[in-house]
Amino acid sequence: MHVAGERTGAFDRALLAAEGAIRPESLRLPIPQHELKVFHRILSAQHSGETRDPFNEVTTGAEGAHPPNPRGNSQAKGQRGGSPVELHVDYACNDWPAPFYRLIPLPEFAMSAELKRTPLADVHVAAGARMVDFGGWDMPVNYGSQIEEHHAVRRDAGMFDVSHMLNVDVAGADATVFLRKLIANDVAKLTQPGKALYSCMLNPQGGVIDDLIVYFFTPTQWRLVVNAGTADKDIAWMQRVAASGGLKVTVTPRRDLAMIAVQGPNARAKVWTTRPDWRATTENLGVFAGVQFPGDTMVARTGYTGEDGFEIVVPATEVEKLWKDLTAQGVAPCGLGARDTLRLEAGMNLYGQDMDELIHPNQAGLTWTVSLKDPERRFIGRDAIEQFADPRAFIGLKLLDRGVMRAHMAVRTSKGMGEVTSGTMSPTMGVSIGFARLPQGVVAGDRVEIDIRGKWVPAEVCKLPFVRHGQVVTHV
Repeated sequence: MHVAGERTGAFDRALLAAEGAIRPESLRLPIPQHELKVFHRILSAQHSGETRDPFNEVTTGAEGAHPPNPRGNSQAKGQRGGSPVELHVDYACNDWPAPFYRLIPLPEFAMSAELKRTPLADVHVAAGARMVDFGGWDMPVNYGSQIEEHHAVRRDAGMFDVSHMLNVDVAGADATVFLRKLIANDVAKLTQPGKALYSCMLNPQGGVIDDLIVYFFTPTQWRLVVNAGTADKDIAWMQRVAASGGLKVTVTPRRDLAMIAVQGPNARAKVWTTRPDWRATTENLGVFAGVQFPGDTMVARTGYTGEDGFEIVVPATEVEKLWKDLTAQGVAPCGLGARDTLRLEAGMNLYGQDMDELIHPNQAGLTWTVSLKDPERRFIGRDAIEQFADPRAFIGLKLLDRGVMRAHMAVRTSKGMGEVTSGTMSPTMGVSIGFARLPQGVVAGDRVEIDIRGKWVPAEVCKLPFVRHGQVVTHV
């Protein structure tokens, strides 16, 4: 691992010089520039601390009332002159009407609230990690060289503290009915204990409230893993859905648990060396499946890097020992910087970057996570996504010249304009890669141009993923 003052190699220096290329997307600009302009106008309209609603005129269609502004961000915050404000999107469950938008003054302390910390925060600091604010959590972005951390995962084994994500237990006689209503994928597919699926949880307009993993253990016992930045609103939404249907189900956030993702070609072997008792039960564990051990421990063969490995859930009181034991076996601690470049190479979406509450799954390449097979299953958001088909393509881009793609950069194609949703410099490929929403008719192999600081830079449209199991993918 890199230490302070140590020199990087030529390739590392080239990447690090590329405008901070491998810094996680979510740490660069949490609100897109065009949205900041909207909020600037909103906040400029305030006077004497008055809170005003810029979306007081709506149009009504098949799905109800919609704000005239097609873009927004339910987490956007700003301050100018008066009190800070936050844009909220609320939903009512009983009749599933459209959301209504409102600006609400935040308490004065909201802008300087203390960051949340995982049970491993002190361990990260002691190891010399650079800590950053990640969605309100104090998290390690790297431990010296995030490029070395990236390569550790691709070539050997690395681990991430993902304890900021939230495990949620769903239990009760109506748990299966509840989940079939709540999410777009169909949990009825899951019949083998421990099997999991990936899905989006939608609002009534078909927008993505969150993307999550669901584990099946019995028809009355399930576990969800949700994103850190959306956890509170996710729990509130789940509880509201359950209450509105009068369902016999409990939704229990497990904030007493912590989670480590161990990823890489040698990840499983090093976990077994660290915890030999787990090997017999997990050696034949299939991909996207988990197993529970006594004492609130779960080991799942899942991840967010494009490599094999485990995501391990243990009680928060036990996670520090596990982390240190894995470190002793040569598993490299890795931060958010490497996690972002790894997931981009693997073609995996980032919530809030590639999709949000105003983006349908098909607009983010997630049609495969939506099950419409059962016409009687009227999950939340189904009516909206069946009525609306966005012809745009969600696809990969590879830059053909120097530069680094960023989110919200314009893309010029022969079919019209598009937009980059995520972009970075790929340590594995040595070029800038990204995802984009492009006009209908743009296909892999086409040449396009990216507006990088006023210069149109050539790029190639690519299928996803870019990298799988450490190897650059050649699509045919």
